[in-house]
Amino acid sequence: MSCDEIGVIPCPEARYNRSPIVLVENKLGVESWCVKFLLPYVHNKLLLYRQRKHWLEREALADITCTLLLLNPDFTTAWNVRKELLQCGVLNPEKDLYLGKLALTKFPKSPETWIHRRWVLQQILRQCSAMGRKHQQGEAEQADAERSQQLSDHLARTLHQEMKVCSDAACRYPSNYNAWSHRIWVLQHMAKGNVKVFHDELSSMRLWVSMHVSDHSGFHYRQFLLKELITELSQTPASTPPSSPQRRHSQVPDSSPPPPSQGPANGELSGAEAAAEEDRQLLQLFHQEVELCSDLIQSFPGHETLWSHRRHVFYLWHHWRTEHQHHRSSNGGNASVRLNNSDPTLAEVGAQSCAGRGESVNGQGHASDAMEVDGASLPDPRDSKRLKRGALLPGPPALPSEHSFVSGVLDSCGNPEQRRFALAYRKWLDTVIDQQP
Repeated sequence: MSCDEIGVIPCPEARYNRSPIVLVENKLGVESWCVKFLLPYVHNKLLLYRQRKHWLEREALADITCTLLLLNPDFTTAWNVRKELLQCGVLNPEKDLYLGKLALTKFPKSPETWIHRRWVLQQILRQCSAMGRKHQQGEAEQADAERSQQLSDHLARTLHQEMKVCSDAACRYPSNYNAWSHRIWVLQHMAKGNVKVFHDELSSMRLWVSMHVSDHSGFHYRQFLLKELITELSQTPASTPPSSPQRRHSQVPDSSPPPPSQGPANGELSGAEAAAEEDRQLLQLFHQEVELCSDLIQSFPGHETLWSHRRHVFYLWHHWRTEHQHHRSSNGGNASVRLNNSDPTLAEVGAQSCAGRGESVNGQGHASDAMEVDGASLPDPRDSKRLKRGALLPGPPALPSEHSFVSGVLDSCGNPEQRRFALAYRKWLDTVIDQQP
């Protein structure tokens, strides 16, 4: 039976003649009275071995380091010994990942444990890369494809397990910087460029941050995901759809089915259509994140973390929009720019979201009524394209909408902390964002 959690049972002295190790279902407990004897014993044995004063067999060394690290996972020497055993082939990487997982159930913030996990994952990635090159050179095509699929499945399972370990550690220790940093590292090294993985992470974290509204580390992780998605979506080639293999340079491949084949007439997107699709995805991304911020701020007043996250999201939007406009204008004023005030698609989007409440798009007024001839509205030739793209999104974040949100919060809230944070956010909008071009 495998254990999934360890702990110390408060017991100052041995009252009964029985083993101090207790196993209930999958939970392993150690009575506290024996820790003061067991920990010095294994600690001294390991030090004598490192000083070459005492010889230990490799299996015994693995057991001693395992016991020591479950009681004190920040003992660097023990992890270094296990690195040597792993390189010699005495241990396998999965066993060390399992040991680290157990240690983190009792010590979720242990920095040495997280460092060792990253080292083990690097070994796994190197092994998979070496095996992939070997089979590409010496095996038949079918066998090579099967082996590549096995390696991909193995990496996908490892990635999923690491996400689970990080989530458990973050729940056990609030604002667990080490756990969230490890989670970011895993995505950067095992899922770099895999847009689907980042989208899935952003969606799965929505519930978590809603239940931990004061945990800044969790929101910082969402900010990392947003930045990565912005980078990846902005780098989409004009003729390459988002799910193209050209954009899949991550260690963990996308397991989603390939898009249906299309005819030569619409098999590839034109430059303008690709830019429009990129902007649509980013508009949806920013809108959903701002909407989440609004819901949480109104549901849980007085949490500075939520206002700080909203400030970061709006700054990301503002910075991306400015760079996007500059890039498109430097390419000759391409008509496919989606973020300037004269863009027809953005005007449509803003009109749908602001009509009936007197708002403006990016500070510019607009007409919300369609042109009429003899009392009948002319059909818009873009209606068929709108239907193909799906429902129109609400307007993008803009200074007027942010000021309107802050005013609504100030008018309806009686929490002094909420009022202070709202005023600070309004001041930030006026002094930082409004002063920038």
